[in-house]
Amino acid sequence: MSQDMIMLLAKGLWETTYMVCVSSLISALIGIPLGVILVTTDKGHILENLSFNRILGAVVNAARSTPFIILMVAIIPLTRIIVGTSIGTEAAMVPLTLAAIPFVGRIIETSLKEVEHGLIEAAQSMGATPYQIITRVMIPEAMPSIVSGITITVINLINYSAMAGAIGGGGLGDLAIRYGYQRFRGDVMLTTVIILIIQVQLVQSIGDYVANKLNKR
Repeated sequence: MSQDMIMLLAKGLWETTYMVCVSSLISALIGIPLGVILVTTDKGHILENLSFNRILGAVVNAARSTPFIILMVAIIPLTRIIVGTSIGTEAAMVPLTLAAIPFVGRIIETSLKEVEHGLIEAAQSMGATPYQIITRVMIPEAMPSIVSGITITVINLINYSAMAGAIGGGGLGDLAIRYGYQRFRGDVMLTTVIILIIQVQLVQSIGDYVANKLNKR
């Protein structure tokens, strides 16, 4: 493999890592509060509001059910408004983030529902506010599960970023399409696949380690 190709692989790796990290951060910042709202407004919870919960849940489900490649094409006008272009690394971050937000929201919802209701009732009996219950009881207790869920999200975003390369999103997926597939470079295709596998294994290992460290059980 030539020096130029090695440089292209390094550039593709950086673009993929950059896309995934930024998209993961933004989706977590929005998705975590979304998950908290989905839990706390449900029936019998601390901020019960069933009508709002049902509407929000329906919106989240609709967003989750949209295939990523269709979402990426459908929001091209929005992507142009936000970043000024519909191709490249920055453009790919918009659909990556929008695809991940509802996924993170449901993961956080599931994680928080695992918290024993007795702990929440005990906090309420001691006069804790809803904010205190969420930040000092629910989230700390669910943290190992939350970390595991975020790990799954990051891995999904790595996969999505490779798909984004099919329509000019940059990164390793773009490299695999342009050089590996269109130019019949089997070595390039194999190398990008190996790099993606290593990325996924690394993320999974780090996520498992952090989750185990946070697990008090």
